[in-house]
Amino acid sequence: MYSHQDINGQFLPFPAGKVVCIGQNYADHIAELNSVKRPEALFFIKPNSALCPVQSSFEIPKNSGACHNELELAVLIAKPLKKVTEDQVEEAIWGYGLALDLTLRDMQSELKQQGRPWELAKGFDGACPISPFINKSEIEHPQNINLRLAVNQQIRQDGNSVDMIRPINTLIAQMSQHFTLMPGDVILTGTPAGVGPLKCGDKLELSLSSAKSNWQFNSTVR
Repeated sequence: MYSHQDINGQFLPFPAGKVVCIGQNYADHIAELNSVKRPEALFFIKPNSALCPVQSSFEIPKNSGACHNELELAVLIAKPLKKVTEDQVEEAIWGYGLALDLTLRDMQSELKQQGRPWELAKGFDGACPISPFINKSEIEHPQNINLRLAVNQQIRQDGNSVDMIRPINTLIAQMSQHFTLMPGDVILTGTPAGVGPLKCGDKLELSLSSAKSNWQFNSTVR
């Protein structure tokens, strides 16, 4: 069973909560999907059963069509947030990590065409492989973080949190107007361009870089 850990491998005192996500928070990703910018944020939730460690290896569904990577900056919540302002968000953040918002793209496209919710395509068991978390004290400017995904040594996604349409504290405050956020909940902040299919045996390198430090996590798709 998944439990939150810090970058040193120590378990954190928060239960594995829900994963609250935002769709289309980078303009280049909107463009690659041939979509349009929405006037309101598009939020959705993955259950805690979607969480699994990204390091070492993770499994993707078989016989369900294409399973796409969506690399995202993840935020771990440490205090309850309910209908808060942007100024109140920072003190509730424990730290940051990287996550893959795995998406069954063929299924998602079919669900969209039918006007149905996306949970079957995004909320399956193991749909959110996630790294250990780095305490916010080690990241000076979270709104200027480089995130990169290489698949089989080829860079597939390379973005920076400065390019988010809705900045971190803004989108978390907006989420809290609709969902009470609890300690152990994870926020996914959107993916930059470069989403694409994964296959068994792919070797992944996920990296997160701040002004002073770089963290890398290696994984294999099963």
